[in-house]
Amino acid sequence: MDMLTKLIHNASLIDTATGASSTAVYHASTFHQHPGETGAWVYSRAGNPTRQALEATIADLEQGSYGFAFASGMAAIAAVMMLFEQGDHVILPRDIYGGTFDLMAQLVARYGLQATYVDLSNLAEVEAHITPRTRGIYIETPSNPTLKITDLRGVADLAHRHGLITIADNTFMSPYLQRPLTMGIDIVVHSATKFLGGHSDVIAGLAVATDPELAARIGKNQKTWGGILGPDDSWLVLRGIKTLGVRMDRAQQNALYLANWFVGRQGIKQVYYPGLAHHPGLQTHMAQALGAGAVLSVVLEDSLNWQAFVEHLQYAIFAVSLGGVETIVSHPATMSHAAMPAPERQRRGVDDNLLRISVGIESINDLIRDFEAALTYVTSLS
Repeated sequence: MDMLTKLIHNASLIDTATGASSTAVYHASTFHQHPGETGAWVYSRAGNPTRQALEATIADLEQGSYGFAFASGMAAIAAVMMLFEQGDHVILPRDIYGGTFDLMAQLVARYGLQATYVDLSNLAEVEAHITPRTRGIYIETPSNPTLKITDLRGVADLAHRHGLITIADNTFMSPYLQRPLTMGIDIVVHSATKFLGGHSDVIAGLAVATDPELAARIGKNQKTWGGILGPDDSWLVLRGIKTLGVRMDRAQQNALYLANWFVGRQGIKQVYYPGLAHHPGLQTHMAQALGAGAVLSVVLEDSLNWQAFVEHLQYAIFAVSLGGVETIVSHPATMSHAAMPAPERQRRGVDDNLLRISVGIESINDLIRDFEAALTYVTSLS
């Protein structure tokens, strides 16, 4: 089945109890039991029919076996990272999402995990940092916000030779464009708040695994800690998934056009987008993904005022998050990566004048006019 069809015709399409063309929202905390028997549903922290429909859907789309829905992307990442034990060593990308960096800093300080940040696009560097205590490799590809590319197959092969668990954050690509489990990765995580939900109206996280033992441990963390996704939010993500393909097609078409428009333009120092011919890792990315996605980053020249730039935008909104139908511009240094010390940000390429742009599905002509007016305005001030 083609992915465009699977996004609609999956476990969530037909409500088995009524035949409705939409999964029911089960507002139930508990379920009637027969004495001496345990029913399929007991308590919604352990399992809810609406949430299960989403979990089955994401497992199917990622071509995994077990899906888990959490109250946020960070809740999903935390549940997966707690598969590791005190003293275990994990390798992560140097240019990692700020929230994940903050989580790992706390796990290192409070729980005795060890973390090393490396250039995951360099397999030799990754292997050089594997120690007898190394237990896992965490991947973002493309990374946030400099969109560096990691060879998923290469890291999976390397990890399996050393008996390591591999975890990939697939938020930027979604299963519509990239499916890491098919390339040997063990666990995939998502902030479903982003492209899967797609309308900036829900906070949600997902994890998918293929190995039953790993899945059982993630499930236990989900149930024990209780960071579950509620039925209303589960339904919103299911609804968003149905239009993921058409949204992503339009958004990445806009993103490619916009990225090329920024290249070489006065006031723009750097453009990061894996669909550009000069982007490092382009060939690797296109060998493992079906498109470049809808997120790009630009670095304004040092003399330009990024605040004046975003304040002059008319259609693009200035906000945290990404993946909505509207174009969203964010400033990682004061938003997604604000918890990261400034020297760490600089080492990871998160320039103070870097702006991340999640391109929406508006008219590209209006977007170009919007960004051109803002760029013209700030260059006139310098």
